[in-house]
Amino acid sequence: MPDYTAKATTTAGRNGHVDSADGLIHFDLSVPKELGGPGKPGATNPEQLFASGYSACFGGAIAYVAGQEKIKPESIHVEADVTLHAGDSGFDLSVVLKCKLDGLDRAEAERLVHKAHEVCPYSKATRNNIDVKLEVV
Repeated sequence: MPDYTAKATTTAGRNGHVDSADGLIHFDLSVPKELGGPGKPGATNPEQLFASGYSACFGGAIAYVAGQEKIKPESIHVEADVTLHAGDSGFDLSVVLKCKLDGLDRAEAERLVHKAHEVCPYSKATRNNIDVKLEVV
């Protein structure tokens, strides 16, 4: 399989604008009111974008490991809760991945979720860097 490179450019940081090179992403950014920012209506933030990417990637990883084992969940839902923590030494992230695999028993779903965590590129990138919790709901 060939490599793929995604490209995006942000102007003016967290209260700016982000565009992908292909034009599909075209978002205004705003620091949420909860963090003391303006919370501009219709704007997103890096944590929402990261949560979107991680949940999509992790769902794909679950489908991949399930397919390797010839298991076919009826559906796969992944909610990524990404929290930005402010501390004395700057900022940190944590993630909770809430996974629902319809049509599988809990033990099988938990096994696939843990296996997906080993192959997901986002999980690999965050491993030993930020706190990531896995939940089967």
